[in-house]
Amino acid sequence: MGKNPTDRGKQGTKRSLLTEGGGVPIGLCVAGSNRNDFKLLRETIESIAIERPLPTQQQQGMCLDKGYDYDEVREILKEFGFTAHIRTRGEEAQAIKREVGYKARRWVVERTHSWMNRFRAILIRWEKKAANFLALLHLSCAYITFKQAGLLR
Repeated sequence: MGKNPTDRGKQGTKRSLLTEGGGVPIGLCVAGSNRNDFKLLRETIESIAIERPLPTQQQQGMCLDKGYDYDEVREILKEFGFTAHIRTRGEEAQAIKREVGYKARRWVVERTHSWMNRFRAILIRWEKKAANFLALLHLSCAYITFKQAGLLR
């Protein structure tokens, strides 16, 4: 059979994105697509570019999907002072059936990923160097942040 001629030897990219409640990106990391999502959690939290308020001043929750349903994740969140809101397997499907108009809490992250995918250089990764791709991701995050703040039209 041989190699797939369309992938040109690229391995794939996974981006782990952390947003605040309104969908503004505050943390980001990039890894190979073969890494599990929960393995990127510590690096994503450590990439937060702004100073966080102390967790003792106000409760800081982190909403994650069922792919993060591991004890290791709960320990990392506790270490950083976050309150874990992790849907266990099957729990979200039950909530959708019970509540009319129910939206998952993580939809803001999915929306921000969609906004990032509107940048052509991010949707299809053309850069071979990870640093260049990360710089493009940061540029798109800055644009999204300015747009959400009402500073761009």
